[in-house]
Amino acid sequence: MSARRNRRSGILAAGLLFASLCGAPIFAADTTPDDLAGRQGATPCDGSGSRVVEQAGVQWIHLCTYTRDRLNRILTGERETYGPWEKKFPGNSSYDVDLYRVIYPSVIPETGKATMASGLLALPHGGQRVLPFVSYQHGTTFGRKEVPSFPENSYETRLILARFASHGYGVIAADYFGQGISTEPNSFVVKASTQQACLDLLKAVRLILPPLGRSMDQLFLSGWSQGGWATMAFLNRLEEEGIKVTAVATASAFNDLFATINNWIHAPGPNAAVWLPAIISNQIFANSRYYNIPDLPGQAIRPQYLAAARRFADFEIDYGELSKIIPTKVSDFLTPEFIAMSSLGKGSYWERVQANQVYRWRSVTPLRSYYGAMDEATPPYVAQLPVGWQKVMNGATTSAVPTGAHADHRKTFFGMVFESKPWFDSLLRR
Repeated sequence: MSARRNRRSGILAAGLLFASLCGAPIFAADTTPDDLAGRQGATPCDGSGSRVVEQAGVQWIHLCTYTRDRLNRILTGERETYGPWEKKFPGNSSYDVDLYRVIYPSVIPETGKATMASGLLALPHGGQRVLPFVSYQHGTTFGRKEVPSFPENSYETRLILARFASHGYGVIAADYFGQGISTEPNSFVVKASTQQACLDLLKAVRLILPPLGRSMDQLFLSGWSQGGWATMAFLNRLEEEGIKVTAVATASAFNDLFATINNWIHAPGPNAAVWLPAIISNQIFANSRYYNIPDLPGQAIRPQYLAAARRFADFEIDYGELSKIIPTKVSDFLTPEFIAMSSLGKGSYWERVQANQVYRWRSVTPLRSYYGAMDEATPPYVAQLPVGWQKVMNGATTSAVPTGAHADHRKTFFGMVFESKPWFDSLLRR
């Protein structure tokens, strides 16, 4: 990532705290993507020398092949640099994995504008022709290219590849509108656009699988934090479209964004993440731009922070620069007038946030919702909301799965990735 080298001085502590969020690419302090590629003994995973192939408006390019040795290191040594965890992933990958960036046409539902988006396709090298697939929805990142189709910038993505693709699953992962190759504004937690980006990637992948000698069998969904929310939104859209999903696993999913943000404002825990103001800032700008509420940022964000927040939303400054300017508490970042509207949910922003919940329908798909008792971003109650909802409606079998009394945001992600694979495996057609 272009700003990585500039981040190293003065922001390491803030960066490590931020890393607990939803998938920022955190390596050792002096490690870059190119360093990792060098250790891998291969060219950088950027498609150098590969030919772009196009069919019916969908383009794809082979980025690189992760060897089994590299995948095993992702599960072991690389994982240890990403954060402490009590358990160990088995380093026993069965396949090399071919990685492709997919660029596909889509439409922004909120505006009707045609656009191009990107995502990742990963296939086990030499695996079966007919594959089960995991659609993985990535967590929050603060860089435009800290996303799945730039896998060296996203350890979150690499862990999913090592856990699933190296054992015979196909993996797809949308970058979302406004990230990856997209030049649109960041669509952070904008419901219909998130659904559309994921759905159109699925359609694009189904189009290009036959030329690659593969086809899709069962479909599973998974995601963490923002990606957990996106996974539930995507599931809702897939069920609406009549597309069968075998099972879903989410981690730290903020299923009710209204409740989550109100928690950040009015009842933050003692370990509340210092980067929550950056999260709400990006959400406010996304709402302003996708729902055409131009005066929203000025109403919501205190004047002394507004210019920096706007530059951050436009990827002109990174989190390290922003963190030197804005406070660490959401209640100190937002205007008192905007906060006063939050409790009753009044005003265009709060009404829209309430409408963007992702659990209030009668689902037909089994779900395991993983949560951590010490999660610094997603309240455990919010992560568990789909369980009671489906029970009261006699809907899908839904379980809340604790990841430990000391599990924070990142450990909850590890727990979900570790435990969901055996569950998915048990549901495969033999």
